[in-house]
Amino acid sequence: MGSITLKSGRESSLLRHHPWIFTGAVQKADDSVKNGETIDILSKSGNRLATGAYSRHSQIIARIWSFDPEEKIDCRFFKRRLERALGARSLLGIQGSCSAYRIVNAESDGLPGIIIDRYGDFLVCQFLSAGAEFWKQEIIGQLNEMIPVAGIYERSDGNGRIQEGMKPSNGVLCGQVPPERVEIHEGSLSFLVDICNGHKTGFYLDQRENRAAVAAYSKGAKVLNCFAYTGGFGLSAQKGGADHVTNLEISKSALSILRENMEINGMDPTGMENTSGDVFELLRKYRDSARQFDVAILDPPKFAQSARQVKKAARGYKDINLLAVKLIKPGGVLFTFSCSGHIPAPLFQKIVADAALDAGRQLQIIRHLSQAADHPVALNFPEGHYLKGFICRVW
Repeated sequence: MGSITLKSGRESSLLRHHPWIFTGAVQKADDSVKNGETIDILSKSGNRLATGAYSRHSQIIARIWSFDPEEKIDCRFFKRRLERALGARSLLGIQGSCSAYRIVNAESDGLPGIIIDRYGDFLVCQFLSAGAEFWKQEIIGQLNEMIPVAGIYERSDGNGRIQEGMKPSNGVLCGQVPPERVEIHEGSLSFLVDICNGHKTGFYLDQRENRAAVAAYSKGAKVLNCFAYTGGFGLSAQKGGADHVTNLEISKSALSILRENMEINGMDPTGMENTSGDVFELLRKYRDSARQFDVAILDPPKFAQSARQVKKAARGYKDINLLAVKLIKPGGVLFTFSCSGHIPAPLFQKIVADAALDAGRQLQIIRHLSQAADHPVALNFPEGHYLKGFICRVW
């Protein structure tokens, strides 16, 4: 097995069990190692510290499989990690209330670069790192034995693969081709999901608990749902007793699925307005026409793809929050989110505070929000906490 040797004093993060090794920490790398192969991580003095997956093309030159250098990385290793992840979801009791949830959450489940989501009778996988790709067939084999499903589909189409020197990869890995729409259940709601072409792996599973929070604040309210996608928040608001819901979404295909979701849930179409267009422009139009809402939900796409984009992203988050706050009646509620991992929670709070100040309004955080429990964050991997949100009272 090949190896990389760290520079003197650069093993500190590894000793704290952070799962990434950056190129700048490496003194020497074995040139004979193939992309994705398992390697030893050595200290300057030659001590074995861990085993990981080697990446020739990424700034993250190694992702740690095990901090026990004696643990063998083979099919049995992946079986143990998958069993552990499945056991953790079983303890959450998610299966009893919904048919779609995350089974493996990458580094936070000890499987760097690997995402596995369940949508009813189908699994959707993402293999986003060189090591994940290297072991893909073995992992699929284990999934086949452990989870009886109709099919396993790959959605490895994120930017992470490009940074790892790999091309995007989508398609059936095992079993049946998924239908155009897979129906899932979340509490008393049903949703149709396009797992082949939809955002992420098809649906925003990480917002499950936050959709329930929206429902709790929506009774008798006029609700504005921005970046609505296929209506997760909007339908939750209407199910919670909203008087009227306005969904804003630039994608006409997403709005088409939203309307289908309204139909399968027996929603009153007169209680929901679905508008296609640029959310920033629509909010300015609503501001100019003095429209008012009791509840507003901001769940925009990731504005910061890298650290270089943080300043630009901060301006976008401030603009969208400023516009929304002006549309909320005194005493109303703002749900605001950032899914940009490069925007830490304190910075996001400052952005929202600055937006409120410029809008001439006062906001109180009445609850902090995050990703659902099936998207855990390992304490040794704070980068796993990507979804930040606040419920704010607006005055």
